[in-house]
Amino acid sequence: MDKDPGPAVGEPAAQPPARRPPRHRWLAITLALACMAGLGGLAWYLTHPAKTAAAASGPPGPGGPGGPGGPGGRGGRGAPPTTVGVAAAVKADIPLWLDALGTVTPSATVTVRAQVSGVLKEVLFKEGQMVRQGQLLAVVDPRPFEMALMQANGQRVRDEAQLEAAKVTLQRYQTLLGQDSIARQDVDTQAALVKQLEGTVITDKAAEGTARLNLAYTRITAPVAGRLGLRVVDAGNLVSSSDTGGIAVITTLAPADVEFSVPQDRLPDLQRRAAEGATLPVTALDRTRVTELDKGRFWSLNNQVDTQTGTVRAKARFDNKAGTLFPSQFVNVRVLLDTVQGAIVVPLTALRHGPEGDFVYVLQDDRTVSLRRVTAGPSTAEKVSITKGLQPGERVITEGGDRLKDGARVTLPGDAASAPGGRASGGRGGWERGASGAADGASRPRRHRASEAAGS
Repeated sequence: MDKDPGPAVGEPAAQPPARRPPRHRWLAITLALACMAGLGGLAWYLTHPAKTAAAASGPPGPGGPGGPGGPGGRGGRGAPPTTVGVAAAVKADIPLWLDALGTVTPSATVTVRAQVSGVLKEVLFKEGQMVRQGQLLAVVDPRPFEMALMQANGQRVRDEAQLEAAKVTLQRYQTLLGQDSIARQDVDTQAALVKQLEGTVITDKAAEGTARLNLAYTRITAPVAGRLGLRVVDAGNLVSSSDTGGIAVITTLAPADVEFSVPQDRLPDLQRRAAEGATLPVTALDRTRVTELDKGRFWSLNNQVDTQTGTVRAKARFDNKAGTLFPSQFVNVRVLLDTVQGAIVVPLTALRHGPEGDFVYVLQDDRTVSLRRVTAGPSTAEKVSITKGLQPGERVITEGGDRLKDGARVTLPGDAASAPGGRASGGRGGWERGASGAADGASRPRRHRASEAAGS
């Protein structure tokens, strides 16, 4: 028997063939992976039934089946009761306010000027000082005016002496005329001289009064009471009545006025109340409408409408004893035009608006709601009056009304708290929760079995 001669000298030796795993091992691995994937999918399906059903049914649309307004949605017929807030319609007084933005203006603004020309000798006030009417503020050098007064006084005294002498001479001439010892012409001439001197004396008295007045003007006093502004001129400067800046500016802060604009649509109400002689209260608030600055009264109304804004300028007066109103300050103004007595009032959140008008949801005794068309009247920031469609004592829905329909069943917060086990009143809502609990209980064993299968 021939033997294998083996590889020749210089040739590489032959490699043995590679080992391959048996085919049955690949088949076992594939089947194991498929079983594990199937068990995982089954476990996920059993543990997520609600999400699967929701995905199959699709998202509910508003107003359609399953939506908030649909037959199967919240607040519809056959739906779980919705917890809402209620309030009773009551009779109350509704104030009619006119709100506007105003500007504080002083009741008087006076620029204090020198009425005579001269050197300012003294300044007797401080900037920002409160002054009373007639208080001395500054002094102009009075010496030139004292000299002018003395000169006018001397002129008057001289002319009065000449008048007295002329009168004595006239009496003598009249005596001689009675004795027929003098011509009548001389008597008439002397009488004319007396009248001329009398006129001269009157002129001298006027000149003396003017000099005395100019001397008084050297003492500059406050013409009105108020607050002084910043000082314009210092002592030692030459001042005159032609100075535009003057010496100081006084603004009267008490009382103070507030000017504001009234819409032309509100003019009839304002004029009607003014014609009745009513005193309209006005409240001034700060920019946040929280802090009350002062209370006053409506004062006057302008005589024309601004064509660009469609408003009329009005003015209110405040005592401003506390000094809370400052000139050129912006404030919020509230004018009480009138008060509606005994109106039927509900919270503002109870009134709803629809394509057919305003309506409210009225709570019935069987815990259902009824849609009621109403007519709204004047309102405030929190309440609105109902002029038609509602009676005092009826309860309306104030919270949760956007999820309701006519005839929907509701629950109140007190009902949920008083129900046994925390369940709200209304059998259907409890039945649904019981049914869901039973379903949860039935699903637990399935989930347990699925988890065991996945673990195995």
